[in-house]
Amino acid sequence: MSDKDSVEKFLESNPQFAKEYFDKKLRAEVLSTAFEGKVDAKDAASFKDITAIQESSIIFELVKEMQKVGNMEQSLHKVLQRVSSIIQADRLSFYCARSRNGIPELTTCLFDITATSTFDSNLVHPRSEIVFPTDIGVVGHTAHTKKPQSVADVSKHSKFSDFVDKQTGYKTKNMLTFPLLADKEVLGVVMALNKIGADSFTSEDEKLFHRYMTFAQVIALQEYTAYMFNVLLWSASKVFEELTDIERQFHKSLYTVRTYLNCERYSVGLLDMTKEKEFYDEWPVKLGDVEPYKGPKTPDGREISFYKIIDYLLEAKEEIKVIPSPPVDHWALVSGLPTYVAENGFICNMMNVAADEYFAFQKGPVDDTGFIIKNVLSLPIVNKKEEIVGIATFFNRKDGKPFDEHDEQITEALTQFLGWSVLVCDTYDRLNRMEWRKDIAQEMLMCQTKCTPVEMQSILNTKEKFDAEPEDCDQKEMYKLLRATCPVATNVHGESLLLFSFSDFPSSETDLIKAGIRIFFELNVVEKFKTLTRWMYTVRKGYRDITYHNWRHGFNVGHTMFCLLQTGKLRRYYSDLDAFAMVAAAFCHDIDHRGTNNLYQTKQVPPPSLNIFCNLQKRQFETVQHLFDVCIIATDLALYFKKRTMFQNIVNATEPMTDEKEATAYISNNPVRKEISKVALMVAAEFWEQGDLERNVLDQQPIPMMDRNCSAQLPKMQCGFIDFVCSFVYKEFSRFHKEIQPMFDGLNNNRAHWAEQAEVYNAKMKVIEDEKKRLEDAAGGNDGGGKSKTCTIC
Repeated sequence: MSDKDSVEKFLESNPQFAKEYFDKKLRAEVLSTAFEGKVDAKDAASFKDITAIQESSIIFELVKEMQKVGNMEQSLHKVLQRVSSIIQADRLSFYCARSRNGIPELTTCLFDITATSTFDSNLVHPRSEIVFPTDIGVVGHTAHTKKPQSVADVSKHSKFSDFVDKQTGYKTKNMLTFPLLADKEVLGVVMALNKIGADSFTSEDEKLFHRYMTFAQVIALQEYTAYMFNVLLWSASKVFEELTDIERQFHKSLYTVRTYLNCERYSVGLLDMTKEKEFYDEWPVKLGDVEPYKGPKTPDGREISFYKIIDYLLEAKEEIKVIPSPPVDHWALVSGLPTYVAENGFICNMMNVAADEYFAFQKGPVDDTGFIIKNVLSLPIVNKKEEIVGIATFFNRKDGKPFDEHDEQITEALTQFLGWSVLVCDTYDRLNRMEWRKDIAQEMLMCQTKCTPVEMQSILNTKEKFDAEPEDCDQKEMYKLLRATCPVATNVHGESLLLFSFSDFPSSETDLIKAGIRIFFELNVVEKFKTLTRWMYTVRKGYRDITYHNWRHGFNVGHTMFCLLQTGKLRRYYSDLDAFAMVAAAFCHDIDHRGTNNLYQTKQVPPPSLNIFCNLQKRQFETVQHLFDVCIIATDLALYFKKRTMFQNIVNATEPMTDEKEATAYISNNPVRKEISKVALMVAAEFWEQGDLERNVLDQQPIPMMDRNCSAQLPKMQCGFIDFVCSFVYKEFSRFHKEIQPMFDGLNNNRAHWAEQAEVYNAKMKVIEDEKKRLEDAAGGNDGGGKSKTCTIC
């Protein structure tokens, strides 16, 4: 039978056989047991012969520990226990890095860890912690240099301090240290003391120590990053959850992150943002009734006045107190620290308020709860304009320690979020104020343009007929009265509304209002006749008294749309709602036109007394609003040039239109028909008025079309406009529906008239040019025939 030595020798001589054997026999259960088994730290010699599977088991265990989300100290404790066993260190400790008022220091977090010690026995309570400045001891030197240290004999090392040995009675002989870093920031220092069974740690121990410190560094970095991200994420989510009111915004964000702030109380004071007082606030000062303000001011010159304070009391039962116009002796303000921070914009960290002599902190309890202020952290809340909008003050860390640099970073990041978000609240407030101003301006506008009862009676003479106001009359009676008052469609001062050749010149503006009402009668789409009358009269008053883009122009566009639908037989392609919306939009398309550009105005929601769409359902009303927008915007010539090719393709295809986009495209393809000369002269006169403004006010040379000095070229420009803009779509309309041929014929007659005048102008210009040339030739002949025309001899 083979003994142990012969089997070992055989396996070493036949590695391939050994590999195949262990591949078959080493089952998953065996590996699982090896990975989950505890390392026996009692047998020191066994660690020199530690197998690859055992080391993998430790690494696997540490990797699982890194994935845990929870207490950083517990994870670090397990890592340091394993490291203690691997490098045979007598004990390990972890010192946490922090900073108070800009002074870095190290404090014991986990102390005297051994391979068998418990977490609770190694965790250091804040009251019994040991603090190291970074300029004392090997640990402080490690944090200062951010480099690991290996000390074989501490008695020979100049940086060693026996401060801890004297307190604990322990004798330090040799040590290894390693800094845990986040980029260039020190998170803490791990220290291993006294090699078991040897005089010092070997280079192999040092390599193993550094290798396993990677796990500790990752755990510390994860905790640090997760903490920062959680605070900022929670804060940001709450800051941007409430964007309408600064007080609710601050409250939501600060209350949400209260668990991360780790303090017993905090208070937020909101500053008055008024830079200039109203006159009624200044009069008492000027009259001597009130003393002028002589107190501190913010860096941008505002008087420091807290108009509201929000107190968060977290030491026992959570309580929130909102105090408008807080008194000067309020417990958070009486010390003067918030006022000092508001005046200078500094971050103030008071580590021991009892020893402070600059600020008047209360020595005893500040209220009935017995709360005593021990340490304070106060920060300004600054917006994007670098204006201090508030002060956040935090009182008493719950662990009894003073606030450190880590707390300052967290609270500063939080206050930055709050400050930036103030801009959104300010913008929202300004938008609200603009909306209120718009409502007031619209109300004033409607007061001036709305149809008055007297104007209503000029059309609906209900007092004379029924001795009653329009509101008290029956709709059927109103219908009969309005039909009798309005002219018939075929005879409006001798003109027919059903013809493209209709002329508005024989009619007064009031007659055109009645004619507009008749158009809606012919469409048979209105039931509220009193509302229709008031609306039509209000539309007329909405047009300015300018040369061309006045109420007559608005009526002409509405009439042309009506003729296209009725006379041109286009009505069959549209629903009653579409026809109603398009004609109404045509009447309104140039309301409030200034006469200098193509601006237009559409009302969002008209008052009920002017809403001719009041009988429509919600979906129908939304459709009409959309059609209004599309129709009025389509009057822009820039859209006309984009759409006319599309219209030509529709005509060529001769297919019925079912799409709303195709239907509404007709409006942009419909320039208003012009009278032979009268209307064109009105348009030109308005252009010339704009040209005069450009020349006299803006000191610019207007283009020829708007230059009064080029008025003689009007016939030529009219021909060009007809050829370039109008003729294409008029021709396509006549192809599409033969009933629209009169409109195209009128355009051709119009052009022929302008062409005649253009020929007269061209003939005059030719005579002038010929005479000018003759005079130039005559002047050239008197200079002598032998003189060179290209060379002069002096």
